Amino acid sequence: MAIVSGFNHASFTVSDMDRSLLFYRDLLGMTLEADRELQAPHISRITGFPGTRMRVANLRVAGLMLELIQYREPAGERPALRTCNVGNAHIAFDVEDLPKLCRELSARGVQFRSEPVEIPSGPLQGGYVVYFSDPDGITLEFVQRPQVA
Repeated sequence: MAIVSGFNHASFTVSDMDRSLLFYRDLLGMTLEADRELQAPHISRITGFPGTRMRVANLRVAGLMLELIQYREPAGERPALRTCNVGNAHIAFDVEDLPKLCRELSARGVQFRSEPVEIPSGPLQGGYVVYFSDPDGITLEFVQRPQVA
């Protein structure tokens, strides 16, 4: 029997919620479902930080929830966000016409780590992927699945 029964959400801590919403909602087209300030005893218990104050936004894309958190208290640190660092994570989004999308987003200031890369083997063989960063340097990935014959 599986312990996990489903996927609830992914979450990123961000430094500036307004800037992040411009990126995730306005640029990537996610739907904002909630944006609120939280400060309550249960939030401090959940996080393990006494006196926690935070702004939390919930965005939906393709049926999945992305939660963005901007801590007001306690102040956080900015770690090195390299994908090779243990504990670092990224999420990937399915897209159509990756080369065109990269051109459009590059023109709007998105920094890609490479041109779209064709996958030579495995379950995504014939598809394309590319890494890019959000305004805080968090790694995201676009995946264009292979054409089905």
